Amino acid sequence: MATEKAIFAGGCFWCMVKPFHKYEGVESVISGYTGGHVPNPTYRQVCSETTGHYEAVEITFNPEVISYEELLDIFWRQIDPTDPGGQFFDRGDSYRTAIFYLDEDQRAAAEQSKAELEAAGKFDGPIAVQILPAKEFYPAEEEHQDYYMKNPAHYNRYFAGSGRKAFQETMWEE
Repeated sequence: MATEKAIFAGGCFWCMVKPFHKYEGVESVISGYTGGHVPNPTYRQVCSETTGHYEAVEITFNPEVISYEELLDIFWRQIDPTDPGGQFFDRGDSYRTAIFYLDEDQRAAAEQSKAELEAAGKFDGPIAVQILPAKEFYPAEEEHQDYYMKNPAHYNRYFAGSGRKAFQETMWEE
C-alpha cells in the first residue's frame, strides 16, 4: 500500500490533528512547522513570528481509502477561510492558513476546491487561504503531538474558548 502526504496550516496545530485522526485511511497526523526560513525551529521560535513558519499538520494517508479531495473538504471545515491574520483567538503569521501542495495534482485539486468554496457563497468575504508549494516540514516537539489525547481537558477548553468550536457549529451545521 502506497501512502501519500498532505500538509495543511489551519491555525493552532493542536486543533488540526483530531479532525483528521478519526478517518479511515489516515495513517498519521503530525503537528509541526513549515513554510519558513529557519531550519529545525522550536515552538518558541515559531511563536516569536520571526521564522516565517506556519503551524501545520502533515497527514500521511492511503489514497485508496481516503482521497486528497476528501482531506481538503475536512480541512475547510476546521477553519475560517476568510481570515488572513490567523485563526480565531490565535493571531499572527504562524497561525495563518495555507494548503501546501506536494505535486501538481495536489495544487490543481486545492485550487479547484478553493474556487468551489468561493463560488458556493457560504462566506461573506473572499477566501484568504494561500495555496503554496510545500517546503520542508519539521515535526513539532513531542509535547505538541496528539495534544488532544494527552491533555483532553485543556484541549477542550482551548477548542471552545478560542472560538473555533462555535464557528464550526454555526458555519457547518448540516
